[in-house]
Amino acid sequence: MSETASQPKSALRRAISRPIFERTFSINSEQAIRVIRDSYHRLMVSLYAIDVILRIIGREETVDEIESIVGQMIAECAEQLQQEKMRLEKLKADNGITETPTYTHPREFVAKIASPQIAQFVELIRLLDQLMIVMDTLWLCQVISNKHCIEARYQWQQRLQRLANKIVTMERRAHQAAYEQGHGEEVRLARQESGLLDEAAKLTEGEDSVVDEIDSDKAGGQ
Repeated sequence: MSETASQPKSALRRAISRPIFERTFSINSEQAIRVIRDSYHRLMVSLYAIDVILRIIGREETVDEIESIVGQMIAECAEQLQQEKMRLEKLKADNGITETPTYTHPREFVAKIASPQIAQFVELIRLLDQLMIVMDTLWLCQVISNKHCIEARYQWQQRLQRLANKIVTMERRAHQAAYEQGHGEEVRLARQESGLLDEAAKLTEGEDSVVDEIDSDKAGGQ
């Protein structure tokens, strides 16, 4: 057997050249930073798998159904964020507040847009950040109480993280179904070739110092 023939299948397949936008945003609020840290990178892989990888193995109907559901969930969450942001902005205007706080530790968020639905979730993170800024403004100006602000911050952060978990679970089930039909290795290799798994790992490693700092504040619940 030749040396080439003896190599594992994964070593013989080339990396996929995929289109990607790289967009950099400044994220201010602790809640949006935590969604990025805890949910974004794993979700990025799942959304790419839904949009692209599962189509490679010919599961068009399944992927179309999942995409429709995911798109609807993201749209509903975006609408809720927008409505709450508008409500709080009106409250801010009614109280004659024109100031906007600065933040002590904003983060630079480099978003890797490898599918349309990744772009949609990135916009959710940005909307969450904008909502938190308005909420923090009202809290600092004593329009809303400390207790209410803490609870609302946590609830909105959890809303995005629960949405991310639902999407990841849906993609895993589709992956499992593909595996049961004999396509599991194709999906695994396509994930590997996409580069997203390695990319997410590198991004997470690069955030270790940030995570340590954030974790030290997490016990405060804000």
